Amino acid sequence: MPHTPNPKPPHGIERRTVLFAGLGSAALAATGLTLGSAASAAASTPAGTPGAAAGPAAAGGWQAYVQGPATPTVRPTGIQKSIGKVTAPDALLKPGGAVTTLTRPEPTPPPRWPDGTTATASSAHAPNNGNDGKPRTYDASNAIDGNTDTFWNDDTINAYPDVLTITTPSAVTLPGITLLSNADGVPTDFTVETWDGSAWHTAATVTGNTAVQRAVPFDNDVNTSQVRITVTADQNTSKGNFTRVNEVYPAVLPDDEIPRVVIDFGKVVVGYPHVHFASASANNPGVRLAFSETLEFLTDRSDFTRSDQSGAPGHGTDQFAVPAGGADWKDTQGYQSGTKVYADGLHGFRYLQISLDALPADAPAALPYGEVAIDAVWLEFTAYVGTPDTYRGWFLCSDDDLNRYWYGSAYTNELVTDTFRATDIDPRGAATAGLEGKLVLHDGAKRDRDPYVGDLAVSGRTLYLTHDDAAAAARNVLADLADHQRGDGWIPPASINGYTLPLFDYPLWWVTCSWDYVLYTGDLAYAARYYPQLLKVLDTWYPSVTDSDGLLSKGLNGTSGYGDYAFLGRTGRITYYNANYVQALNDAASMARSLGKSADADRWTARAKTVAAAVNAHLWDAAAGAYLDSGSGPARHAQDGNAIAITAGVADASRAASALSHLDATTVRPYGNAFMDNDTIFDGASQRVYAFTSYPELVARFQTGRADSALDQIRRTYGWMDAHDPGITAWEGIGPDGSLYEGSYTSMAHGWSTGVLPALTNELLGIRPTSPGYATWSVRPHPGSVAWARGQAPSPHGPVQADWQQGSAGTFTLTVTSPKGTSGTVAVPTGGQAVTVHVDRRIAWNGVKSKAYQARLEDGYVVMDGFAPGTHLIEVRPAE
Repeated sequence: MPHTPNPKPPHGIERRTVLFAGLGSAALAATGLTLGSAASAAASTPAGTPGAAAGPAAAGGWQAYVQGPATPTVRPTGIQKSIGKVTAPDALLKPGGAVTTLTRPEPTPPPRWPDGTTATASSAHAPNNGNDGKPRTYDASNAIDGNTDTFWNDDTINAYPDVLTITTPSAVTLPGITLLSNADGVPTDFTVETWDGSAWHTAATVTGNTAVQRAVPFDNDVNTSQVRITVTADQNTSKGNFTRVNEVYPAVLPDDEIPRVVIDFGKVVVGYPHVHFASASANNPGVRLAFSETLEFLTDRSDFTRSDQSGAPGHGTDQFAVPAGGADWKDTQGYQSGTKVYADGLHGFRYLQISLDALPADAPAALPYGEVAIDAVWLEFTAYVGTPDTYRGWFLCSDDDLNRYWYGSAYTNELVTDTFRATDIDPRGAATAGLEGKLVLHDGAKRDRDPYVGDLAVSGRTLYLTHDDAAAAARNVLADLADHQRGDGWIPPASINGYTLPLFDYPLWWVTCSWDYVLYTGDLAYAARYYPQLLKVLDTWYPSVTDSDGLLSKGLNGTSGYGDYAFLGRTGRITYYNANYVQALNDAASMARSLGKSADADRWTARAKTVAAAVNAHLWDAAAGAYLDSGSGPARHAQDGNAIAITAGVADASRAASALSHLDATTVRPYGNAFMDNDTIFDGASQRVYAFTSYPELVARFQTGRADSALDQIRRTYGWMDAHDPGITAWEGIGPDGSLYEGSYTSMAHGWSTGVLPALTNELLGIRPTSPGYATWSVRPHPGSVAWARGQAPSPHGPVQADWQQGSAGTFTLTVTSPKGTSGTVAVPTGGQAVTVHVDRRIAWNGVKSKAYQARLEDGYVVMDGFAPGTHLIEVRPAE
């Protein structure tokens, strides 16, 4: 889910054509779960490069698309660059041979301003506690205090000019100045003026600056008592543009190029980095590691660190002091020396920057100069190791792009299937004994490393369709949240903040995710164990926030401050909440029926119909032909509410067609479909794409006979992510012009964004469970323009397989294989024409009436019931 709001300093630390190769239809053998404890390499190929295709080998099938490492030992695939005095950087790719050496001479301390020097500014941000919970100030004086950890921060976001004036007690002669700023907020355009006693004179002008430390020489030495720096532009950040100046030095400092080497692992990986140091100089040279999922946000600090949130002194990097004899360092959380030299431990990243440097506060335990020799770097991969042998569900079709997106999403989900460990989860009160040491589905590889139940609505289905042997990862989360149900029936969204984060929609997702888990796995013991919690959340808490028309209304019963999946400031009657409510009530009714509780099922089904009718009566905007986002305030129409209204059955066929047409007309972007049709809820909302809320829209398009529009949306959304750094994995969110929607803070491997996988298996291929554990199932393909598709879905009984192809002149052939102990329904598309259907060479539909399998026409399909276990061939031909 999007990040949880957290007090932060203003400087932005928090920002955030496949070749068919005759694949057989035999089922994959079930294999055990492999969780990494050490990391892998050869499997990480250049296919991870942005824009590169990860197509199969000429003789391969679906297995060639698998992205996971072959073993838990993951080695880098390339060197992006090296800076400064670095020898043989490529040696890091060939362990056991040469070494890579980083060397840096002892730097000269920078000069200080004379005693009595003062600094003033046009504005300064108010003090706060920052990310680390410790008091911070942002006064102008911080720019001349000699402490590079403090800085001046203006208080006029995105407004210029910002002015910093330095006054000395008496005139000084300056050859120029050097400005040191923050990596996440570099002044790009600024002028430097000096005072001659009666007027200001321009001494230098800088434009297009990108350097954190920028020397600004004057044409001639200047004798002055005042220096004025006027900033007119800053580096863009996700939280707005501020001017940030850590230090201004009264001299032109030489470039001190910190030796750095940037290593590329080829795709996002997650786990514990290892660095093997062959040797080092005897002065405790420090090494700092910076991690990033993208090159755009790889600077002298990581794109994200948990220490930024926890208050540990990591300053955006992981530190290590290298002993003279060398060391085999596993980057784990903690201090190396007392309260100095801190490392964060586990990271999710693609790029790793190793620098010979140290924090001033870490001296003398670690010093920013000397020499280190490195002969190996690797990753101890901690997440699910997804190899062809571990896939229990798979997919392959005639479209190479769709195959890549399916397996890229599978890999994304593997990255978030990991063990819950207090040392590497979200530090904001998420640690909990109930989950410690258990397999879970985190939100993201980098962040948030805490399982939120809303994300499970997508990542859970992805898991069940690929690695159902790891379904405990979903059950553990659902059970833990149910165990922490509040007395009034509300269920927390996650363990963060000690299970107190108030979200309005996530208890509904708990209901739907619980039914999904039971439906796909057949675990009726879970259903029975947590049925009381189901009753309480639906019959106690949600009725307490229901208005007189039967609609959920955020604000009732003290919920005005509650958030949702995107922490949106919407209140009152919201279509998304109520459509989700209808879905949850119907899912709960299915759960009740599976347990023989028909009275509860009937009651919830009746309530769902009442809520659906109220949504249509009060939240349908006839003028726009779509559902309003909110029943009050400015008119807008959201992707979430309109899509789920269709998938939950709130919308009839006419409304569904109209709503999807409205989304087509207002939300289509080159990088997906935006989640709002205008910006009335926040600036840029109509340019933001969430794959999370795009998933129900994809399902809605497939299920309403718009397969090609679903495929177009998939290609824009997932094609954009696949073609841009870091490639392969699914992003948390996409912002204006296809950017990372929260800058560096954005998770580039997020489980809630993997909906293309269940959409392609459940809808395009067409396999779905219809009762717990696939005791009954359906196969209903939505082929669109795809020529053929095949694959399997795992079940407790064995795999359910489908293999179809569209022929010329309106023919369609489908082979279905199902395991013992199951039965199913098959629906085949007619293409809008009169057809005959044969099953196993015998007529089942003669174009007019049923001849077998209770065949009937429904919504452009011939639907047939009662398919027994085994393999069946279904052939569709134009009627003669």
